[in-house]
Amino acid sequence: MEIVVNHLTRMYPGYICVAGVNTSTWQHIRPVLNGRLSTSLLAANGGPFAMASHVDLGSVQYRGCPPEVEDYYFSSQNVRAIRILPPEEFWELLQHIARRSIVEIFGSAIRSYGKGCVVEVETGEASLGCLIPATQPKLFVNSFGSVRVGVTDGTSTLDLSVTDVRLCEVDHKTLKMGLINQINSRMQRGTPVILSIGLTRSWQKPGDTKEWHWLQVNNIHLKDSVV
Repeated sequence: MEIVVNHLTRMYPGYICVAGVNTSTWQHIRPVLNGRLSTSLLAANGGPFAMASHVDLGSVQYRGCPPEVEDYYFSSQNVRAIRILPPEEFWELLQHIARRSIVEIFGSAIRSYGKGCVVEVETGEASLGCLIPATQPKLFVNSFGSVRVGVTDGTSTLDLSVTDVRLCEVDHKTLKMGLINQINSRMQRGTPVILSIGLTRSWQKPGDTKEWHWLQVNNIHLKDSVV
């Protein structure tokens, strides 16, 4: 199976999550292992995965269940990087798969919760997608030092966590403030933007009564720029 990577997410230090678009079906695919994906799989560390990379995963086995219907087991030993798509080609791919509504991406199971959105465990139609915002998003760092984005699809106005691996140094903690400010400035000037969005694995927020899958922004894509 071949994919083009359009989700590249930082997890705990040393680990990442990767997803891409199947080049045959245009559906999102999340390659998974029995354990977590190590940062050794990043192209910067000699691995196959980078933003906009066209990758052959080799043989895969489906293991999806709602809402993570995109999950496929793969062998990290069989992955082969083919090429990096140029910005114009990558942007065309994003435009082809992007939608303008959060509900259109995730289905009726997603609902507002506080300043964000959630999906109940073992429900939902998808956990990955790309959104064309109704207005320019605002990227910022909150008082806790977390990267956030204010975004609306015209129906829901949200304050979401941003887990774009490119916005942190290799320790996954130190923020690249220059890059964050540059991206926000470009968006405020009107540069077209598409957001890779996704649901977290289920977890219970401190003080909450149950586990949810939480909506987050995995990556921010600006026209004519892979970074």
